[in-house]
Amino acid sequence: MLMFCIGQLLNLDTGNCDGQNLVTEDVTVVEGDVATISCRVKNSDDSVIQLLNPNRQTIYFRDFRPLKDSRFQLVNFSNSELRVSLTNVSISDEGRYFCQLYTDPPQEIYTTITVLVPPRNLVIDIQKEIAVEGEEIELNCTAMASRPATTIRWFKGNKELTGKSEVEQWSDMYTVTSQLLLKVGREDDGVPVICLVDHPAVKDLQTQRYLEVMYKPQVRVSQNYPVQGLTREGEPLELTCAAFGKPQPTDMRWLRVDDEMPQHVVVSGSNLLISNLNKTDNGTYRCEASNAVGKSHADYMLFVYDTTATTEPAVHGFTQLPNSAEELDYGDLSDSRAGEEGSIRSVDHAVVGGVVAVVVFAMLCLLIILGRYFARHKGTYFTHEAKGADDAADADTAIINAEGGQNNSEEKKEYFI
Repeated sequence: MLMFCIGQLLNLDTGNCDGQNLVTEDVTVVEGDVATISCRVKNSDDSVIQLLNPNRQTIYFRDFRPLKDSRFQLVNFSNSELRVSLTNVSISDEGRYFCQLYTDPPQEIYTTITVLVPPRNLVIDIQKEIAVEGEEIELNCTAMASRPATTIRWFKGNKELTGKSEVEQWSDMYTVTSQLLLKVGREDDGVPVICLVDHPAVKDLQTQRYLEVMYKPQVRVSQNYPVQGLTREGEPLELTCAAFGKPQPTDMRWLRVDDEMPQHVVVSGSNLLISNLNKTDNGTYRCEASNAVGKSHADYMLFVYDTTATTEPAVHGFTQLPNSAEELDYGDLSDSRAGEEGSIRSVDHAVVGGVVAVVVFAMLCLLIILGRYFARHKGTYFTHEAKGADDAADADTAIINAEGGQNNSEEKKEYFI
């Protein structure tokens, strides 16, 4: 708010003009709306109030309107206020409007009308209507003919993204274009990309486009029978293969990895049936599916148990491996892999335990046999020292006189068996 006396503005000594003061406020209005201009007087003494436009033409003198523009209408007139409305505001109405008070000396202040123009059009252009997973696509959002220049924000679903904006000015209007580069995946299919405008003249102005992303199949193998049970000899096995992709897979087939498919295996569409399991059926069975984007597969590892097997793993013989890194995000693979590891660990523990028991038993048997052998063939061995050898004059005499010497050699004999 600006207040001043004309005399003070001209650097003239016109006395104190604090006795009467004009008061007004700046006005900000959206194009097409109504702007209200108010000239108020403090400490009024019934002086004349008038309102002038930016061209210094009188709009209202007291309650009289000399200007032939019917968009200006008197809202209130009194000794202390002149309030005027301006309907259907346009850019040409923007500028300074003057309030004058005919006092001695005269007083004048001005109010500024600022006109906001919301974007007239908000459009998203997408580089490719249909994208393939892994591709980077370009999106452009344009907000045309706004004032002031607008700010554009991007969202993918509820996540805000960062774009790059350029501003072009045409006369008093601004056109803003924001570019967004987005690498799409299968999870983006059907997700809206939103272009939202931040502008003082408008709220919640936005437009959106839905992404359409093509991706290769996601394949899953499930065991229908036996349900959560062991695959035993002589019993049937039924597997089902399910594949989802965009476009929907049209080519699906079963094969046996690193070996030929057994002749007694029956394949019917997405189902695989073995009516009578035997050990020769052990191996990895693969379901492959393909569409226009690519090919994927899932594996089932079959291990046929003896009919006497009683210990059942959580999920027998099933593993489904991802075809690429991105497929690790899908939760349908983890349970099947854990079931197979549990089955393998159960078999390994049983084998190791059996081997350890056999080794311990063999060692015990060996110790018993050795003990009995030494007990039966134990010999008596004595060492007879030559008593009296210390008193002999020489070695020959010691040998002759010693007990157990040559004279008794006939009596002491050893027999070896």
